[in-house]
Amino acid sequence: MITFTPLSGGARTIRTVPLAYLLQVDDVRILLDCGSPDWCPEPPAEGEEDVPPWETYCEALKECAPSVDLVLLSHGDLSHSGLYPYAHAHWGLTAPAYTTLPVQAMARIAATEDVEGIRDELPVDDQSGSPQEESSASPSRESTSPSPAPPSPSPSPFAGNRKRKYVATVHEVHDAFDSVNVLRYSQPCHLQGKCQGLTIIPFNAGHTLGGTIWKIRSPSAGTIIYAVDMNHMRERHLDGTVLFRQASAGGGVFESLARPDLLITDAERANVTTARRKDRDAALLDCVTATLTSRNSLLLPCDSSTRVLELLVLLDQHWNYSRLKFPICLLSRTGREMLTFVRSMMEWLGGTISKEDVGEDGTRHGGRDRRRRDDDDNDDALGAFALRFRHLEFFPNPQSLMQTYSTKDPKLILAVPATLSHGPSRSLFAQFAEIPDNVVLLTGRSEPGTLGRILFDQWNNSQREEAKWDRGKIGSNIMMDGVLRLEMHSKVPLQGAELEEFLAKERAAKEKEAAQQAAMARTQRMLEADEGQSDSDSDSNSDSDDDEENEVERTLGEDLMDTTDDLKRSREGPNATSRSSNKRKRGEGDGAGGSEWALDNEPDDTVTRISFDIYLKGNVAKATSFFKSAEGQTQRFRMFPYVEKRRKVDEYGETLDVGMWLRKGRVLEEDAEDEEAKEARRRKEEEETKKTPREPPSKYVSSVVEVQLACRLFFVDLEGLNDGRAVKTIVPQVNPRKMILIHAPQEATDALIESCASIRAMTKEIYAPTQGETIQIGQQTNSYSISLSDELLASIKMSRFEDNEVGYVAGRISSLATSTIPVLEPASSSALQIKTANAQPARPRMLGSRPTRTLPQSTMIGELKLTALKARLAQVGIQAELVGEGVLICGAAARRGVSADSLEDSVAVRKTGRGRVELEGSVSDIYYRVRKEIYALHALVAA
Repeated sequence: MITFTPLSGGARTIRTVPLAYLLQVDDVRILLDCGSPDWCPEPPAEGEEDVPPWETYCEALKECAPSVDLVLLSHGDLSHSGLYPYAHAHWGLTAPAYTTLPVQAMARIAATEDVEGIRDELPVDDQSGSPQEESSASPSRESTSPSPAPPSPSPSPFAGNRKRKYVATVHEVHDAFDSVNVLRYSQPCHLQGKCQGLTIIPFNAGHTLGGTIWKIRSPSAGTIIYAVDMNHMRERHLDGTVLFRQASAGGGVFESLARPDLLITDAERANVTTARRKDRDAALLDCVTATLTSRNSLLLPCDSSTRVLELLVLLDQHWNYSRLKFPICLLSRTGREMLTFVRSMMEWLGGTISKEDVGEDGTRHGGRDRRRRDDDDNDDALGAFALRFRHLEFFPNPQSLMQTYSTKDPKLILAVPATLSHGPSRSLFAQFAEIPDNVVLLTGRSEPGTLGRILFDQWNNSQREEAKWDRGKIGSNIMMDGVLRLEMHSKVPLQGAELEEFLAKERAAKEKEAAQQAAMARTQRMLEADEGQSDSDSDSNSDSDDDEENEVERTLGEDLMDTTDDLKRSREGPNATSRSSNKRKRGEGDGAGGSEWALDNEPDDTVTRISFDIYLKGNVAKATSFFKSAEGQTQRFRMFPYVEKRRKVDEYGETLDVGMWLRKGRVLEEDAEDEEAKEARRRKEEEETKKTPREPPSKYVSSVVEVQLACRLFFVDLEGLNDGRAVKTIVPQVNPRKMILIHAPQEATDALIESCASIRAMTKEIYAPTQGETIQIGQQTNSYSISLSDELLASIKMSRFEDNEVGYVAGRISSLATSTIPVLEPASSSALQIKTANAQPARPRMLGSRPTRTLPQSTMIGELKLTALKARLAQVGIQAELVGEGVLICGAAARRGVSADSLEDSVAVRKTGRGRVELEGSVSDIYYRVRKEIYALHALVAA
């Protein structure tokens, strides 16, 4: 049975992101994607409830995370993978996770950019807050309310602060994505453990680098396809999805993904008609060129890892073709790292990029490229020149951009994030929007509630009805006016009295910690002193026996003394070990020199005696006893050293295999070396962290600024997703037996359901669950294990069908005493004869007739495709032609200009229904040859 629950991004909802779904196949719980919302939405309007939109989603994910058995990530952006690091570190989402290599790297880059940007502006509730976060905030120069100190963490993250943001640290991001397992496209992975029996296979989904369609095969639930955010169109840096092939590649649905038992797909753009890509690219480049040549600038909000690649390739091609000299500025902390990784993953790229398009030119611009390679050591280490954008410059923050270019210099700025909710894009927008004739260029709609969606809605509402974004037309830019109030957040260093107060608190905290450590050290010294006193008392009782002990030491031998020392050290603890080692260093002497010696790190007055005798030490020596000595101490007796000879056999008389233990020891040593390498890497990271300069004491400041809007606003759809026409074409050709629609608003969900209902061959079992709604598909089934005997396997006649071999099995189940799994054995011939005799009553034989014989039961497996039959007949020299719907004419009738007499050598093949084929024609050589080829396209399973 299949159970499906959208944790976020359900159907018939306004908020279609982030994406996170819980799929349960029998007893295995699978988390499909783990996206994060935008943590910095705009404040709600007056009268609206101030409840964070992510509260329900995060609570549901926190509750189910420890019980998840498998995690599958499909894309490397925040809406699909952004919350995985926090859930992995804090909510127990430690189940095995799988994705492709580019998705792992892109998700790491996107999450790192997001958490660093948020932590630089807002206080985040951590389990261990930094001193900077605990300092109080003062009003900023723009007159706003100060940012309060973060509250102390409560047992439940939802019990205290209802506006808490679940933002991981950079270290948690790297740890989480380091644990993710990576696969190649079309690489089957047979899972083990609780997921044993499941097979997962990733396929190319388009839209993002490494984007994945997941195919899940279960022995009980069948085949499940999870395909969201696909793009069937070929782009500049990516190929389209393999789910639907272009007409040039034969068209149709990829055979491995056709006819699944369950298809989980999105319908977000089912009612959207996208303009042609050629028109969209021309509109964007014309806007960019016209703005820059008029000595104005453009602000293009973008993401940090996925869709920004398509923009960079497009802009670089236009700059090279038009020979523009204006700078392209990318404001991102991880931009250089992202491009470095992409250049090492060229086998994952596709589309229409070429060496000339992406700047790999070693002839015309050799000197210029060589100078840029000298300036960039990381790129030079790659040894490749692809995707080297010669016009692109990197800036970590807006301040560094302003130091390089003034506000009057024309430039194209790509700033993260695309939602303009925080970070460089929001900071630049507050200054950028006040300059007339500057252009804010949007390439996506962003998440509801963010500044990016507010600007998009303003642009879309200003367009004519036939020119809106979902009508397949390119709109026009609009002039913005009015005043926009923006809440800005920043972290500023402490100054003056605030800095003195913080330093005083820090000194007090250090003094308190030092006092606690001193108290602990004093307590430890007292305990050691008690133990040392006990040892001194014990040694004082044995002073009279020193001569006798020295004599025994000289009499025993060096080997026996070593054995005695080892036994004595094992009972007396680490102090005895250090004393014994120091004795070996000093050497053996006579009676006085061999028995009296001092530790190197102890004063001379604390002399410790040593002997071969074994005594009780520590507090045990102070224990009360019925027998007392004259001095009031417990009477203690010596034990003569005895070395037990080791047996060469164990308790059962078996000879010990020393080699086996040596091999096991080597394995343990190798594991220890791995642990040592991890420990060394951890120490290295700690040393690097200590080397980094400490951030000065700072505080978080919030301010409300009033932006006088004077710039232009333009939107061009470059999200790289399927539109309604593609979705309504692909889904019926996939032809699933059942379907679940997710990640879609109300109108789009109804549009796709209505489209599928008008197709007769399309399934009618279509589900559209909302957020938190659980649906169940199928019935509870019980699976059993059975073993096939060798005799049965030898008697099976296997027939090959596609990539599988099938055969007919008839037998009886028997249980063996040596196995808990029942065995299927071949049925005896006598039993079959009795069964046949009972099933068919005996009939009297007629004179001269042959004895009757039962025909073998046979089954043909497969579905005939007339196009495949036509190609197969062409290989054997039979001409065939498709006429009408579902009819294939084979033989002479397929040739033009033939006489009526030759029509006798013609055969018609008709498909009258699913699994039903009719062969019509006169009995001839063509008839039998065509029938033979039809049989060859099926698997014949005979009893």
